[in-house]
Amino acid sequence: MDDRLHRAAWGTEPGMWPLPAASTVRGRWNRAVALGGQGRYLAASAELDAAVMSGPVPPSLRSQMHSTRASWIRQMGAHGAAARVDGTAIAAVGLDERRSPSGETGDDPAVVRARADALVGLAADALGVGRFGTADALLARCEHMMARDGRKDVLWRQHLRLGWVRAELAMFSGRGPDAVRYALDARGRADEIDSLRHTVKTDLVLAAAYSSVGDLSRSGDGAQRVLDACEVHGLLPLRWAAAMLWSGVGGGAPARSVARECEMELARRGGRFTSV
Repeated sequence: MDDRLHRAAWGTEPGMWPLPAASTVRGRWNRAVALGGQGRYLAASAELDAAVMSGPVPPSLRSQMHSTRASWIRQMGAHGAAARVDGTAIAAVGLDERRSPSGETGDDPAVVRARADALVGLAADALGVGRFGTADALLARCEHMMARDGRKDVLWRQHLRLGWVRAELAMFSGRGPDAVRYALDARGRADEIDSLRHTVKTDLVLAAAYSSVGDLSRSGDGAQRVLDACEVHGLLPLRWAAAMLWSGVGGGAPARSVARECEMELARRGGRFTSV
């Protein structure tokens, strides 16, 4: 069953529903990740809570669970609240690359993954409240750490997320060409992975980047392709984000209608948008 949950969380079946039950702590995390990708936030949060209560959790996995929860909070617009949870995630593994406060070695792949997830999450949180310099510094620290590690196959998701936030920071900083460059680099990385959810998110970031250089036609076309993929694969949060982008680049009433539909369904699944 846990193999199926891994495919739902990180592979070719992100829209799997109903999801099988998990038999391990890591399986519960995978199940929570898959539920969050489908926008089933209440169920996803309950699954994380159950994972923590079900038995001993390695500190690196506990850190990644915090990062996962922070990502859902950030998706709902609460960047300040997300930063507090991401801070808890980084505290679990520390920033010292030689050792970890958890007792795991500082260069253990699980620790490096957890540390990178938390740093990128904190950068996204900072970006969301306009602290561009802080976001850039956090991304730079993460880049340095991952460059020293060198295990790109182990850190595929972390490299991809770093590219997303680099592109988003460039967009919000008025550096459209840089945004497109970062997004295209991420798109190249996405061609090498199995995770449909991450591939679709990368396509969305690229579509947004095109809007930042005034290429509204390419941006709108990309947003509509993401909408189609999200409908096929059950990725409701990304469908909402794609609808919002399409609306912003000329999608008009049809785009707004899809966005409203997504918001109502996300609310039924536990998602509440906020500006806090």
